[in-house]
Order: sequence, then structure tokens, then C-alpha cells
Amino acid sequence: MRNIYLAILLLIVLNSYAQKKQPNIILIVSDDAGYADFGFQGSKAFKTPHLDKLADQGMKFTQAYVTAAVCGPSRAGLLTGKYQQKFGYEENNVPGYMGNSALKGDEMGLPLEQVTMGDYMKNLGYKTAIIGKWHLGNADQYHPTKRGFDFFYGFRGGARSYYEFNESNPNYRQEDYLELGFRNFKEDSVYLTDALANKTVKFIDENHKQPFFVVLAFNAVHTPMEADRKDLKEFPNLKGKRKTLAAMTLSMDRACGRIFKKIEELNINDNTIIVFMNDNGGPSDTNGSLNHPLSGTKANHLEGGIRIPFVMRWDKKIPYKSVYNYPVSTMDLLPTFYSMGGGNVKDLKDVDGVNLIPFIKDNRLDRPHQKLFWKKENRGVIRDGDWKLLRYPDRPAELYNLKEDISEVNDLAAKYPEKVRKMYKELFKWELTLKRPLWQLKREYEGKAMERMDSFRKKK
Repeated sequence: MRNIYLAILLLIVLNSYAQKKQPNIILIVSDDAGYADFGFQGSKAFKTPHLDKLADQGMKFTQAYVTAAVCGPSRAGLLTGKYQQKFGYEENNVPGYMGNSALKGDEMGLPLEQVTMGDYMKNLGYKTAIIGKWHLGNADQYHPTKRGFDFFYGFRGGARSYYEFNESNPNYRQEDYLELGFRNFKEDSVYLTDALANKTVKFIDENHKQPFFVVLAFNAVHTPMEADRKDLKEFPNLKGKRKTLAAMTLSMDRACGRIFKKIEELNINDNTIIVFMNDNGGPSDTNGSLNHPLSGTKANHLEGGIRIPFVMRWDKKIPYKSVYNYPVSTMDLLPTFYSMGGGNVKDLKDVDGVNLIPFIKDNRLDRPHQKLFWKKENRGVIRDGDWKLLRYPDRPAELYNLKEDISEVNDLAAKYPEKVRKMYKELFKWELTLKRPLWQLKREYEGKAMERMDSFRKKK
């Protein structure tokens, strides 16, 4: 009888341990993809079977936003869980074409006092990794292995070739070279999207017996437009940039499929959370991406610049084929992951993101965010409920009701002047909480950015 009691007690203890076991977390970030360029987003021309399956197995977020319309600042908001302007990381890529700045060139980066997602997850006992694109500072002081990540395989810059780099390459830059930790190495001829997947699969294989947190930051489908030749053959009906982009997207989808397969082979699918997102809107002019039905493109604050594809799968926790229709932000992922990993969200300091778990699991009808904000130089945006105000330095503000006008073609500013004034004041109130920018875009490039927005927005 005593042995039976001991056996029952052991089962209770083991069951309690299993319930408390920290889930593995995989965050996959695509680069410059179009809002409409995935099967789960409605594309009939592109092929993304593995990501479509991921969406079917989890939850699709129809109103997911990034904190910035370009790569670097968007990643700063993602990894810190806050508006990056609060610590002076203005919405411009660094080093970039900057004007007067307190910092110069490669010294620009994610401020060292900022605690990252990697730091927080590491403190919870996770083995942490970031694989792929960094783009948060080229100097050694900003290196991923000094920002909470145990493992880094990738490049420090914002874009590079998909094929091997060497010093004889005329486009060679130090920040483009692949690194393993701090060490450069002779690259092989593997297509970079596949190389990043190889390292991610290897990391998971070597660390699956402990909780792991890995960010797979593809440079796909960012320029240069370099597709694997075998994938080009899959799209005989497409031409030019669209054909190349479709092939690059297929390659990325296949790489994701290899990671999903590894999770299944290791029998850790039930205890692994996977999130797929894009870092900003698609730059339709440079890579042929499609943001339909959204107006705008990368680098502007119309919906096509800041609303992104976003999927989350947590087997047996999040219902299959579920959809979440309220606005969320990628800065919500830090508190969400921290909570999933067993942390107390109240311990997070100065974070603007919201833990999404109560909203997506408990069927809460209120919004995670009543208001969301964006800012670049003198341009500013506020979304309050379904209303969105865009403030420009050289023209009247625009007002849209996104519930009725997702494409932002019907400017209602003249019809609702009181709402414009109220939202304008709310935007200014938020701006008073921000730190002075650490760097600014040169005036001529700001002007070109405005011209680009006008050129690529949806025609009224």
C-alpha cells in the first residue's frame, strides 16, 4: 500500500512539473514582404504551403502592426517591447543618410541601457539565439551576443547578397559578412535563406532538451532580388520582379517547413510556440511586393507601410483556424513571451506592449490597445479605436475610419474637424513623452520619402 501511495505522489509531482514546463518559442521574421504575398493572406499567385498550414493550425491576426515602417526601428520596438522613440531611436535605419547626430556612423545602434527580449528570456532560463539579420548597430558593443542572445549566426547590417561573400566582392562591407558569434568565416555556396534554416534546425536539435528561444530573422525577401534558380521555374506565369519575389518567398516558405518538420521529429510540437511576422510593409517599388488592399508601402505610415502578416501557433492552447480582429502590435510579443515563459509581466519596467494571452485565450472583447502611435521626423500618426489620423509637415492632416475604409481612400478630416483636433492633441501629448532623437534623416532624404509615399499610395 505504501508503494502505491508513493507512486501516486510521484505521478502528481511529475504532472505538476509537466504543467509548469516552459514552452519553447520560435519567432520567425520575414523582411520586406508584401501584405498580400502569402497564401494565408489571399495570394493566388504565390506559393506558401508551410506558412498556410501554420496559419490553419493557429491564429491569424488581421490588424497586426509594427512600431515603425522601416527595418531597424521596427526591430528595436519588437525587441524592447516599447515605442523605440522613447529612447531616441528615431524611425530611420542606421547608419543611413543621417544629418547632425550625437552619434556617428557605426556608433549608432540600440542603446545599451535598453533591456531586450533576449535578456528577459535568458533570465527566465531560456537558451537564446538570433539567426539572420541584426540591423541594430554595427559596432561590437551592439553585438547580439552582448544583448541577451547566447548564439548568433548572421550579419550585422540591413541587407546583403543571398550568395557567398568574400573580400574580392566589389560590394563587400564588413557588416554584411556572416558571423558565428563574433567570428567571421569562409562562407560556402549555400543560398542564404537555406543557410539560415540549416543553422536554426541545428540549434533546435542541439538545445531541445531545455527551453529555447530563437529568433529566425530572414533577410528574405529584401533586395537584392536574388532567387534560387530552381524556384524561378515554379512561376512560369509571372515576370520580372514579381517572378523573382515569388521564388524568394517560396524558398523562405520551404525553409520554414524544415523547421516545422524538425519540431515534429523531436516530438516537441505540443510545447513549442511559433510566431510568424513581417518587419514592415512591402516596398512595392524595389521588390515588386503587393500590399493589397492596403494603401501605401514601406517607409510611410499608410496601412501598407505598418500593417503586417502575423500568425501565432500554440498547439492545444490556441484554437485551429482562429482569427483575431482587434489591433495588436509587435511590441506586444515581449510581454506575451515573458508570460508564456513563466515570468510575471508586472516585473517588466517601462514596457508599452501588452500580454496578449488573456485576449486570445479568454475571448476578451476589449482591445489590447485603444490607441497606437507612430512617428518619423515631423510626421506622426495616431490610431484611436477604428479612427486613424495622419499628420504631415507640409499639408493638412488626413483622417480615416479603418473599419469602413481599410484602403484609406476617403479622407474624412473636413467632415469631422473636432475629431481631428482631439486626435491631434492626443498625438502631441504622446510626443511629449519621447526622448530627443539620437539621429535624424538628412532633409533631402526626408523630402524624397514624402514623394515616395505620394507615388505609391492607392489612387483616390
